[in-house]
Amino acid sequence: MSQARIRELFEESAAVKRAFASSHAAAAERAAGLLVECFRNDGKVLLFGNGGSASDAQHIAAEWCGRFRRERSGLPAIALNANASDVTAIGNDYGFEQVFARLVEAHGREGDVAIALSTSGRSPNVLAGVQEARSRGLHTLGLTGGDGGKLAGLVDLAFVVPAERTDRIQESHITLLHVLCELVDDALFPEP
Repeated sequence: MSQARIRELFEESAAVKRAFASSHAAAAERAAGLLVECFRNDGKVLLFGNGGSASDAQHIAAEWCGRFRRERSGLPAIALNANASDVTAIGNDYGFEQVFARLVEAHGREGDVAIALSTSGRSPNVLAGVQEARSRGLHTLGLTGGDGGKLAGLVDLAFVVPAERTDRIQESHITLLHVLCELVDDALFPEP
């Protein structure tokens, strides 16, 4: 271990985020607009992913349901992967690949926004969830990395982090999601 190595790792993470922000600022602006419109029209946001992406989905759902940086009303957001009973029952009865599709069917309505997270863009259950969301008239955002996988081509707005390492991809995903939280708060709950 050395301080030089620590600085190198932080710089690597920052460089990926800078490249990602540079190439996706316009898409992030559009995504924020979709989210604001969704919440203004009494819609909700459905987030889903596996592993670390599942944790990010829960984190951001909590930011909207609770609060982000300012006191405001709660906003309706659900991390579809958060209920172990739902996930295991659906996985047992229909197969793990159908978990998110079935939950989108249960909770998604036209005008809602689905945010799918998959660092590879190839997770079968995430892809099935997006396909169900599209068939139900939800707006779809996909957060992925590398070459984007199949996810990038399925969603309305794709956010493809220019990295191969899962940790660097997830670091950019959570930063983007925090930025979207802030932009939504700015639009819906402007500070005096």
